Amino acid sequence: MSLDKATVSNIAHLARIKVDDDQLETMVGELNNILSWIEQLNEVDTEGVAPLASVTGHPLPLRADGIADGGYPERVLLNAPDRVADFYSVPKVVE
Repeated sequence: MSLDKATVSNIAHLARIKVDDDQLETMVGELNNILSWIEQLNEVDTEGVAPLASVTGHPLPLRADGIADGGYPERVLLNAPDRVADFYSVPKVVE
């Protein structure tokens, strides 16, 4: 797959990136190089290779998924600029 100036200009527009016309030729070359590297990776034989989820081979530690309120509202609200009972008080932003 090869990109031309019009395609790179369209990609830049879709990505909301301002690319000057004098930089387009450089971008075309760089993006074509990236695509050629990806095509080289597609040629690698990965038959029989298990997908890699972690480079260490160790499973991630799991914890129980439980709901808790923390149990210490005084510490949580210690630096609150304005509070009402055990809640933060915030200014009204919608009329």
